[in-house]
Amino acid sequence: MVYCAKCGTKNEDDATFCKSCGASLTGSPQVYDRHRDQRCEEECAGGKGGRGWAMFWGVIIILIGLVILFEVVIKDMAKQYTWLSWVNTVQWNWIFAFVIAIFIIIFGLRILSKR
Repeated sequence: MVYCAKCGTKNEDDATFCKSCGASLTGSPQVYDRHRDQRCEEECAGGKGGRGWAMFWGVIIILIGLVILFEVVIKDMAKQYTWLSWVNTVQWNWIFAFVIAIFIIIFGLRILSKR
């Protein structure tokens, strides 16, 4: 069975046109639409590929993971190991909040500068 790319109707294997909408099923090449790509770059988050947003959220997730690591795991380990006692003297949550805020500001300025 062959499915129509336009309407999704199931057609016979030897069909050349869709029985529902009449679209060609032969797979003729589509005309490249340059204006569509330009609209996508202007309207879509991150433009082509969206690598900017993927990087943004990747860094945010890594920083949140580091906050959990320091605030939960390492501070708990500092109770057992005296050589980690310095961990309890540092306010990690403020440091990570500051880093995340700076990263968001830089990323926002980067987006605004592209427009």
